[in-house]
Amino acid sequence: MRRHYWDAILARGDSLQGLLIMKAMLLHRTLSLKTNCEPLTLADVPIPEPKAGEILIEVSACGVCHTDLDIIEGRTPPSFLPIIPGHQVVGRVVASNAKPQKFKIGDRVGVGWIFSSTGDSSENIADTFKATGRDANGGYAEFMCVSEDYAYKIPDVFSDIEAAPLLCAGAVGYRALKLVANFKDGNALGLMGFGGSNHLVLQLARHLYPHSSIFVFARDATERAFALELGAAWAGDVAEAPPQKLDAVIDTTPAWKPVVEALTHLKPGGRLVINAIRKQDSDKEYLLNLCYEKHLWMEKEIKSVANVTHFDLEDFLPVAAQIPLKPHVQTYALGEANKALVDLKCGSIRGAKVLRACCPTRP
Repeated sequence: MRRHYWDAILARGDSLQGLLIMKAMLLHRTLSLKTNCEPLTLADVPIPEPKAGEILIEVSACGVCHTDLDIIEGRTPPSFLPIIPGHQVVGRVVASNAKPQKFKIGDRVGVGWIFSSTGDSSENIADTFKATGRDANGGYAEFMCVSEDYAYKIPDVFSDIEAAPLLCAGAVGYRALKLVANFKDGNALGLMGFGGSNHLVLQLARHLYPHSSIFVFARDATERAFALELGAAWAGDVAEAPPQKLDAVIDTTPAWKPVVEALTHLKPGGRLVINAIRKQDSDKEYLLNLCYEKHLWMEKEIKSVANVTHFDLEDFLPVAAQIPLKPHVQTYALGEANKALVDLKCGSIRGAKVLRACCPTRP
């Protein structure tokens, strides 16, 4: 295998010097970005070798996600340290140890949050579920390995940078929209938070439910203006009342206040879908405002989104290409991952943030 592996890389015409080592951003310990704004270290590490059934990907882009913050700050801690974060990965196959081969050398592929699991429809909640960048090294690097079963062909309509946020922010938004039970064209949809995921959900919902009005709640005026640009019927602050009660709300925020306020805005029988791996504790006391008859009575429902399946990604990417979705992206160099994370945590969010993770000596 080793000879085939290196022959495949060398066949691209690269020089041998420096090929065995790659650049990667490493997390050595969990910590708060409030006290340390540089949680990751740029390091030279060995290029991984694909195990049986795996492919080696030369990474060109990797999205930066709120879940990366949850991993770094210990709310969903990594399985081992040091670890390479990143789970919205786009690149090209440079070597394979899979038989039969689903992908050939040179194919452009993507990797999402799901690194491996059982392969069935409930794999997202299986005990064996492993997450990219949490339970296995991810895409904040120049190369990564993954099973062929959990890599996906990227539609030609998307650039590498555009495709990256689709692999988590888009795919988990697609799953959240599917979990809005009995939602019909013409119903009213609310979106709590307007970052990397919900700016894609808005575009997706307008395509799937063209007669539905979409109401966006965001703390930042820039985000609210962005939502209106993309076709929202209304945009207001989290605690503002929309012009009408809503049939469903999708919450993508890391906070608790939007959960309570979303329940206020629901119609009787409405459903709140919480699309978050973890919630922060900074405003947890806001839950004391929860009033049963105001927020929960009248058969309102709360549903959480737990990860994605490979079926979600396989179904979503062709739909995204058909629309086509237009991710709005701010890019950073691989070595600027810490800045991207701080900007995500502390700044206003207009779309998604993506690392240009390709090797500096290669295009």
